[in-house]
Amino acid sequence: MTIRVLVVDDQAIVRDGLVTVLSLVPDLEVVGAAADGAEALAAVERTTPDVVLMDLRMPGVDGPTATARITARHPDVAVLVLTTFADDESISTALRAGARGYLTKDAGRAEIATAVRAVASGQATFDATVGARLVAQLTATAQLTGTAPRTGTAPRTGTTQPVAPAGRVPVRERFPELTPREADVLERIAHGRTNPEIAAELFLTVPTVKSYVNQLFQKLGVRTRAEAVALVLR
Repeated sequence: MTIRVLVVDDQAIVRDGLVTVLSLVPDLEVVGAAADGAEALAAVERTTPDVVLMDLRMPGVDGPTATARITARHPDVAVLVLTTFADDESISTALRAGARGYLTKDAGRAEIATAVRAVASGQATFDATVGARLVAQLTATAQLTGTAPRTGTAPRTGTTQPVAPAGRVPVRERFPELTPREADVLERIAHGRTNPEIAAELFLTVPTVKSYVNQLFQKLGVRTRAEAVALVLR
């Protein structure tokens, strides 16, 4: 399957370079390029991409604003951030806007292509630098009803990295609309657990976990694990 990609960056040399590099990947088709968020919004309407490769800091309509508008109007379009900045505020802002993945610009062609495929298939993906920043935001395990975060695991592209809320209020109290079991599942999503890992920890079947995930996504008004993580990070 060919994945249609729109490239958005205000620097022409970066934008043109990305278009050239991604055009060499057999299963990716670059359908357009834009120099800012306003151009990106128009290009999405015109080209119907599967993935938007989005810079963050641009004049006029910036990346987070464009991301929020794109994901609201086109929920099937995945936004993958590619930026120079990997500070906590930039990462959190992008995730809250609806970005499904986040890479820094030192990523190579293979890593970018892998991340594009991941977000196009509905996964959340962060590179090692961003994953490390998210891991640093973990609070004490006891504040999350005893769910221990992973340690000693290097961040991997194509997987949701373990993160947790910056505050001290337990997930069950922060999201009273969730049942206790849904809150348990959300905590583990925030720590980067996969559905099979959640099933093993909670002594459930994988289909049951999937059902809980779908239910909590609906209640929280999110579509992806990255969006759920962004809520927990607020």
